[in-house]
Amino acid sequence: MRLHHVEPTAAPPQAVELRGEELRCRRREREAALRKARREQQLVSKRLLRDEDPEKAEGYVAVILGEAEIQQFLRLAQRGTEEKEREKALVSLRRGLQHPETQQAFIRLEGSIRTLVGLLTSNQALLQLEAARCLHELSHSEQSTVAEACLPATSYLLTYLSGHSSDFIELCLYTLGNLIVESEAVRRQLLPQGIVPALAACIQSPHLTVLEALGYALSQLLQAKEAPEKIIPSVLGSPLPQHMLQLLQPGPKLNLGVAVEFAWCLHYIICSQVNNALLITHGALSTLGLLLLDLAGAVQRTEDAGLELLACPVLRCLSNLLTEAAVEAVGEQMQLRDERVVAALFILLQFFLQKQPSLLPEGLWLLNNLTANSPSFCTSLLSLDLIEPLLQLLSVSNVVSVLVGPLLPSLLDTLAFSDTEVVGQSLELLQLLFLYQPGAVQAFLQQSGLQALQRHEEVAQLQDRVRALQQTAQHG
Repeated sequence: MRLHHVEPTAAPPQAVELRGEELRCRRREREAALRKARREQQLVSKRLLRDEDPEKAEGYVAVILGEAEIQQFLRLAQRGTEEKEREKALVSLRRGLQHPETQQAFIRLEGSIRTLVGLLTSNQALLQLEAARCLHELSHSEQSTVAEACLPATSYLLTYLSGHSSDFIELCLYTLGNLIVESEAVRRQLLPQGIVPALAACIQSPHLTVLEALGYALSQLLQAKEAPEKIIPSVLGSPLPQHMLQLLQPGPKLNLGVAVEFAWCLHYIICSQVNNALLITHGALSTLGLLLLDLAGAVQRTEDAGLELLACPVLRCLSNLLTEAAVEAVGEQMQLRDERVVAALFILLQFFLQKQPSLLPEGLWLLNNLTANSPSFCTSLLSLDLIEPLLQLLSVSNVVSVLVGPLLPSLLDTLAFSDTEVVGQSLELLQLLFLYQPGAVQAFLQQSGLQALQRHEEVAQLQDRVRALQQTAQHG
């Protein structure tokens, strides 16, 4: 079986089966391609909310501000005589903070963050919202110094997660997510402040926008290099995993945006290998298996390109969970070997072939882990006539050449059967294998394939196929 890695979190070396330097290189290339695809689909490391009403934006221009102008806007926001005047000053400041130069000037200005935090904690909702939006602009900065300057605001952002405004909670979650990814100092402060319990409380929100923002913030936290030791144990000890799995259950209530975020969260937790047995006992395999069936049905009904965004983390989660010893202990693996799962996987493979070839390896690694140490699974592939489609993928994915490796010994084993129909099927599949992967001929010879064929030379129904294979093997 093969275990996917996620960076920066790495699994223990002994848990990974490697088949030479070529495979390691191929896996690194695949991971790089997937990370690139994820960035291109806007699943980026930082998110920016700018849902401003066009009418409200009229009259405001996003310009670079100097320290004097920043100071003037802060003073107006603090001491203006009318609330509208104070709000307008903060809107101007926020729009200026869209520029990196203004961000740097802002954090250089003594007392600027303290003033902004004071406005964030005011009892006037509009000022509070605009102050939070200013912090959000700062959190989106590419400079870690800007993120760390926002440290005095984190405890208040956490507190406001228990508020009543879904829009304000969403803004706080995205701001926290942006700060988390940028700085270890921020994460070090947030953990004792109770970020995990605060996020766990949010997961019961009825608002989809809050849930999607929560998934984003949590995924940022789980990707931290210190997550396996300092973060994931707390997450696993909270109600989060069970609620995450509920949000991934297929059905009319499944929301694609929310599911994508939490599927990636689950992937990061699984890759840490902190306690995957717990996830399995919570029913992770059966939930993800049903979701796989749902995705296969969905790609047959729609051309929606967003489906592969969910398929990728789901396939990774399933592949990695199947490497766990606890899978066999609870008998979950056999549930996944339902023929419907195999058929669904091939539907997705065909979809990836046409729409997203970079995801083909993900489905093939799952197939590899499903078939590992399971000769009976070959029967399912035979009964569903899926061997030939699998071999045909050789022309588009070199990964298949690794996955069909275990197929040859299984086919040779069936040549010892007395059932003429079974042997005939195996002979046809061997011919296909040699056609799509000529290198298999040498392995066939080394594993005494010609001797295995000899016992069927006198069987009338098999003679033609036996001779054709003998000729291919001897002259291929």
